[in-house]
Amino acid sequence: MALHFDLVDLRLMVRVAEANSLTRGAEASHLSLPAASTRVKNLEESIGTRLFWRNSQGVTLTPAGQAVVHHARMVLGQLEHLTGDLQAYTQGVKGHVRVYANTTALSEYLPPVLAAFLRSHPDVNIDLRERLSHDIIRAVTDGQTDIGIVAGSVRTENLETKPYRQDHLVLVLPRDHELAVEAAVPFERTLDYLHVGLHEASAIHAFLRQACERLSRTLQLRIQVSSFEVACRLIEEGVGVGVLPASAARRHARHMALHIVPLSDAWSLRAMQICVRNFDTLPVFARDLVDLLTDDAQAAEAPADQAPDAAR
Repeated sequence: MALHFDLVDLRLMVRVAEANSLTRGAEASHLSLPAASTRVKNLEESIGTRLFWRNSQGVTLTPAGQAVVHHARMVLGQLEHLTGDLQAYTQGVKGHVRVYANTTALSEYLPPVLAAFLRSHPDVNIDLRERLSHDIIRAVTDGQTDIGIVAGSVRTENLETKPYRQDHLVLVLPRDHELAVEAAVPFERTLDYLHVGLHEASAIHAFLRQACERLSRTLQLRIQVSSFEVACRLIEEGVGVGVLPASAARRHARHMALHIVPLSDAWSLRAMQICVRNFDTLPVFARDLVDLLTDDAQAAEAPADQAPDAAR
């Protein structure tokens, strides 16, 4: 099979796949629609099969298209890594690290580490996105992101991992709530009460929704907010109860009238991991970021291992 394609073709395929649209993929690739269509047509003729199915909603990948996009992401990722490794020998070349993380890592642990990293690497940019752990695993495997931070019992057999932190979800209550006398409560019992939740796009909201589906119950959301702090303020005011990471709950309980009760469900205590496809093939600056993350986690290991204090 004589294949004829270039990096423009590979980037176009990835962008069309991400947008599910040839038009938007062409725009993202800075190509006219006729030029993009011609490139896809030439690729299909070269390979001998269709790469996209076209329909009224846009386009979807055929099995052959999925294979092309999978390898295109790997090739483009390796080129980014090459650029990163060469930046020490060139002037004016910027590196780029893609990081996908779950809600707790992104909100509670990453900001100070990323700030320190960016100060020490002024020529490197970071693309940081919040995702569910299963989606992060898929993104790392497919080469959509360089570094993933996941929590819980997700399958990581095809990836390399490092232990990171403990993610303990707890129930946050107003101090005078009737559940405040409990030493621990199962998540299912909290579903009898109105909840203050995070917005639907957050990974923690999706995780709790999945827990409800396993119980065949519904999360009664009184209000959804965009941050742990706003959630805690509304809980303090008696709007509802909330399930939040212990680290965020403790921090806000220092200056708010809140009570923290551990959840008794086994899934509420989740081990977090850093995952990549291969640590050795990461560019130097990406390995520096992984080292900063693990050093920060080790420094906080003792307090992270303690169970949440229900007496707050």
